[in-house]
Amino acid sequence: MRAAQIIEPGHPPVVADIPSPAAGADEALVEVHAAPIVPLDLLCASGMSYFGIPAMPYVPGVQGVGTRDGKPVWFATAAGMAPGDGSLAETARVRLADIVELPADADLIAVAALGLSAVAAHMALTWRGELGPGEQVLVLGAGGVVGQSAVQLAREAGARRVIAGARSPAAQERAKQAGADAVVALDTTDVAVLAGRFSEAADGPVDLVLDPLFGPPAAAAARTLRPGGRLVNLGSSADETCPIDSSTLRSRSLRLLGYTNNELTPGQRAASITYVAEQAALGRLAVAHEIVPLAAVEEGWRRQADNTATGRVIITMR
Repeated sequence: MRAAQIIEPGHPPVVADIPSPAAGADEALVEVHAAPIVPLDLLCASGMSYFGIPAMPYVPGVQGVGTRDGKPVWFATAAGMAPGDGSLAETARVRLADIVELPADADLIAVAALGLSAVAAHMALTWRGELGPGEQVLVLGAGGVVGQSAVQLAREAGARRVIAGARSPAAQERAKQAGADAVVALDTTDVAVLAGRFSEAADGPVDLVLDPLFGPPAAAAARTLRPGGRLVNLGSSADETCPIDSSTLRSRSLRLLGYTNNELTPGQRAASITYVAEQAALGRLAVAHEIVPLAAVEEGWRRQADNTATGRVIITMR
């Protein structure tokens, strides 16, 4: 079968013909339709991740979509984190516990683009962040897949107003297309300036901040929260530390909450993936993405790695 293989750490995958896998106990074979290239794939293949250098060669891809016994499924793998191959192949061997059957009308490409990023947005908003109807939400990093998803999912959860913060003009446009009521440019690290922009864009105090950035944007967003407001952090792409001042935290009795998909039970993850697929099928949830055939995986990988792609790169197998 054809697959993408990482031959050397730090280099894009190449297309290769490899033996088809055989399923073991508690495993199944999935006929792969498409797989996204996500940040975790790039990190693992770099040879610089906390998981160590993967055994080479290996097939990357920590998630994908396809069919099992003729039924549409989403699936996850541990490629790059543990021995074994991933989703960027015509057929993938997958643990049964990591397969989620999708609705019959699921748009597989849309689900591949959304995947665990949309799960993170959904569960950080509703489960960890306890978003309620009529609340005002501020989404940082709203041009990324998590952020675009969060803008739309907050609306579906009943938010009355959704404010987006995004860095580049292209990211700001993606946030606008996702349906944000207002878009704030994150083109400075001045906390006071950013806080002023957020307050101007908001309709009164903010109830919930979704934060995949940390750093100055999170510190600024915290200043917009109402007493008892919540900030849910699920990433640090702006900075590993954040200059939130003690007086802001204490004077408003704010709640700072951490989130990771790794904390989800298999049941929670499956339910969230199903919800994401349903919303996508209804036309209520979509993110910017590019479709690239397996034959061009090397170029697609490079463009995802250097941020020149117009959205998440989805590799199609057939």
